[in-house]
Amino acid sequence: MRVNPTGSVEVLTGCHAHGQGHETTFAQLVADRLGIGIDQVNVLHGDTDTVQFGMGTYGSRSGAVGMSAIVKALDKVEAKAKKIAAHLLEAAEADIVFKDGKFTVAGTDKSAAWGEVALGAYVAHKFPTSEIEPGLKETSFYDPTNFTFPAGCHICELEVDPDTGEAAIVGWTAVDDFGTVVNPMIVEGQVHGGVAQGVGQALLEHTVYDDKGQLISGSYMDYAMPRADNLPDIKVDMTVTRCPSNPLGIKGCGEAGAIAAPAAVMNALTDALGTEAIDMPATPATVWAALQRTNKLPHAA
Repeated sequence: MRVNPTGSVEVLTGCHAHGQGHETTFAQLVADRLGIGIDQVNVLHGDTDTVQFGMGTYGSRSGAVGMSAIVKALDKVEAKAKKIAAHLLEAAEADIVFKDGKFTVAGTDKSAAWGEVALGAYVAHKFPTSEIEPGLKETSFYDPTNFTFPAGCHICELEVDPDTGEAAIVGWTAVDDFGTVVNPMIVEGQVHGGVAQGVGQALLEHTVYDDKGQLISGSYMDYAMPRADNLPDIKVDMTVTRCPSNPLGIKGCGEAGAIAAPAAVMNALTDALGTEAIDMPATPATVWAALQRTNKLPHAA
């Protein structure tokens, strides 16, 4: 966490983003904590010239682990900034209160804005450098005490065409508990993306080799990924139970849709077909063959 003399902040993180919206949620967390504009926060990742070390992102860890490390670094930044503010305001450090981007001497109207203290941190003659090192830059590593345990329920409604075996998803409801949610729009987007991935796994995507071991589904003409017309409108809702193993109470959300969707689709499909003897991907040909075996007309499930 590097605070510049202008009051802007650079966040150097070992959590590499690949579409999860870290640049938004990480900056949002810092801006809310320091009482500054989100445009004053710059998130840097993926550059080993600037970021010393990181384990990347996997296992839906970026919120619970990466953002917790940011919180720990912010704690250190605030603690040091209070020391500097105490000297600038000629008050005891214990009397300094930081709220909404302003340092105030408790019980008085004496205060200093975040930007003043950030600049003051680099003007060393304003405080005793024997007690406080100039500058405002802090580092924190975070290792959680336990895993996070998100939970939820996904309901898939589908219809099967008995003549072609095509399964059309006509409704989807997802309710998940991700603990504290920093940015609901980004979390909902991750649920949508996960459901799309799971639907593709359940109905479409298939890696096929011939009898000589040659891959024959090596292009997207043969390996079918889900498209817009394969997906329904997805109703998303959330409940909140704080996770006890990290300071923000966050649980992982990135893989929820991908975990729930294949089971939801296949459960609906086997209910419609009246048989569990069907494997993924449940392509129209696979579903049609299952219909012939059961000699049953399907119904919506």
